[in-house]
Amino acid sequence: MEEKFVKEITPRSEDFAQWYVDVILKGELADYSPVRGCMVIRPYGYAIWENIQKLLDKRFKDTGHKNAYFPVFIPESLLKKEAEHVEGFAPEVAWVTHGGQEELAERIAVRPTSETIICSMYAKWIKSYRDLPVLINQWCNVVRWEKSTKPFLRTAEFLWQEGHTAHRTEEDAEEETLRMLEVYRDFVESELSIPVIKGRKSENEKFAGALRTYTIEALMSDGRALQAGTSHNLGQHFSKVFDIQFLDQDGQLKYVWQTSWGVSTRLIGAIIMTHGDDRGLKLPPKIAPIQVIIVPIFGQKKDLVLNKAKEIYELLKNEFRVELDDRDEYTPGWKFNEWEMKGVPIRLEIGPKDIENKQVVVVRRDTFEKNIVAEENAVEYIKNLLNDIQKNMFEQAQKFREENTRVALNFEELKNIIENYRGFVKAMWCGNGDCEKHIKEQTGATLRCIPFEQEKLSDKCVVCGKEAQKMVYFAKSY
Repeated sequence: MEEKFVKEITPRSEDFAQWYVDVILKGELADYSPVRGCMVIRPYGYAIWENIQKLLDKRFKDTGHKNAYFPVFIPESLLKKEAEHVEGFAPEVAWVTHGGQEELAERIAVRPTSETIICSMYAKWIKSYRDLPVLINQWCNVVRWEKSTKPFLRTAEFLWQEGHTAHRTEEDAEEETLRMLEVYRDFVESELSIPVIKGRKSENEKFAGALRTYTIEALMSDGRALQAGTSHNLGQHFSKVFDIQFLDQDGQLKYVWQTSWGVSTRLIGAIIMTHGDDRGLKLPPKIAPIQVIIVPIFGQKKDLVLNKAKEIYELLKNEFRVELDDRDEYTPGWKFNEWEMKGVPIRLEIGPKDIENKQVVVVRRDTFEKNIVAEENAVEYIKNLLNDIQKNMFEQAQKFREENTRVALNFEELKNIIENYRGFVKAMWCGNGDCEKHIKEQTGATLRCIPFEQEKLSDKCVVCGKEAQKMVYFAKSY
């Protein structure tokens, strides 16, 4: 029975896509809903999102941002104001055409992103340089009617945060754009243990309506890239369309400079695919809903063991997110498998022999290493161990990325690497969008980013052989 539990998860090497879905369903993170392309986030999955929200929200507040909420409905006339923007989203917009039985005079979009509705309000609120900067964030849902969907990675409705700011100068806006990108990098690396590459998107890949888009790119354990967060300098595109003007100190009327930035529940997909293994989830301690699970092994002394387990629970509960699994109907082995599958970082076992020796058995999920710890040292030991697990998970993911990053000096090499290997390919690029499109058409790989940390691999573009401008990363992606 215990073996079957793990066997219900398809091995990654056999079918990664099925493994991913199995882990989500068996780990009770989410489930399919009656609405095509939409998922139900179950309590365990939502608890991960709540931890992400809590940790990120603190960072937003620390950088001077305030939360607000804007309507989910956007009039068609408003959405259509910024042509490039609406063109980018048009195929994915869900439309409301009726209110009750009555047909609406104007179609209403269900928010695919909030730039247009927020800009319409900023035009009302911003009148003087004294009103700037405006630093607002919103936690909400968005709807994009995707054709092919996958839980957490691409769903018709998803949860996210979107920051929208307005500034006096282009320099201020650029500073904000890069500051928030760094907030994302630090958060994803230190809280989610996922190493990322910081860089700029190409003109072909940037956000519709943006001046510049910056990104953090991660590598999943199947070798595909995942865009983990983006930060956009919107320039004055939206402020000119929505007439967001302010009276500056010099008495001149000027258009504001804007930014927008966001991350979504897609981060949960990134956690699953970066860290998970054939036994299921592996959660970084900082965002794990349960950091320590206590599993009593009753033997012939159920009351004695259960009382001791409760005592240990009381000892740990003020320091950690801890639960006691005192269910009668399952064997300890079954419980071990279940909590391993759910990715709980630490399992603490206690049986009659442990009570006798005033000790506990501590097992870590990331390496399955087992240690006997004196009961009196348990709190300190677990504290250090959680830090070590967090660090080790990051290092393992970084090692995987390094082992799966290759260099291509010409097009044949690039094609060969993408066809036969997984991961990132570093190559030189002339900056021409046609060369980028050619790679996409021939290999299915996209230009993930122009990294801030540049290397000179050669003088020539990997496609056309002309003088190269930048080193870039290519990969197949989600």
